[in-house]
Amino acid sequence: MLSRQTKRTILKILSMFSVVRGYNIPIIALAQYLSAIFIMAREKRALTVLLDFNLFIIVIVSGLTIASGYIINNFYDSKKDLINRPNKSRIDHLVSQRTKLQVYFTVNFVVALLAMLISFRAVMYFSSYIFLIWFYSHKLKKYPIIGNLTASFLAILPFFAMLLYYKNLYPEIFAHATFLFLLLLIREIIKDLENIKGDIANDYRTIPVIYGEIFAKKTITLLTILTVIPVYFLVEVYEVGYMDIYFYISLIILIFFLLLLWKANSKIQYLQLHIILKVIVVSGVFSIVLIDPSVLIHGRALLKI
Repeated sequence: MLSRQTKRTILKILSMFSVVRGYNIPIIALAQYLSAIFIMAREKRALTVLLDFNLFIIVIVSGLTIASGYIINNFYDSKKDLINRPNKSRIDHLVSQRTKLQVYFTVNFVVALLAMLISFRAVMYFSSYIFLIWFYSHKLKKYPIIGNLTASFLAILPFFAMLLYYKNLYPEIFAHATFLFLLLLIREIIKDLENIKGDIANDYRTIPVIYGEIFAKKTITLLTILTVIPVYFLVEVYEVGYMDIYFYISLIILIFFLLLLWKANSKIQYLQLHIILKVIVVSGVFSIVLIDPSVLIHGRALLKI
């Protein structure tokens, strides 16, 4: 039998895992490695990319930065989450606000130390990233449009860190980034619709709160239509191998997504739409391997000289 103290410690660990959304970070790390192998450093052998120490540090530092961002966001959103996510909020509150801040500053200190192993520029980049996350959580997320744009921009910054590292400015990289950015921006507005009660109670000036749900749905519809532009370039102009299957399926799903959006009028329905977008984004991570499946099937890239 576990002692009471041991049980309490385990619950606090699970609580902190919930706060930092530990289930998201491995997916982001995987996305970074797959992006490096199949898009950003495609001229290099896969094994060379996998064994790159600097890339490993960038992935670790990105994960820690994202974790610290979730902590500070949770700290500022604690009152709102009591309304919007009561079950998760109860779990998160097993760790005190003071402890969360202590972990937050400790993680940021570790980020700075690890970034120093790469370069001073890496330290400045991730320090700026940490500051922007804090500024977003503290101020910007309470304002319409700019809060949504900032949140979406922050979500793709780990990939820009890799872009700066490899210095390969392939145009298709920006097409991929644009498609991802639009999906994340749509997701942010869906989250605002999903959390509208808590936002109103805590004076968050989001798009649905200020302009209404109909305007928010029109904005989402426009952004969804705009995803066709990067998809066109990725499928018709650039070479993405079999990943074009993913983009075609994504567009079909987005059509059904819009149909469901205009019928949605409850928190559970907006949550379902949120899940659909998450599935599209996560599926996109695994679909990167379709750009060149021979890397995995035949090991061609591993043997390339």
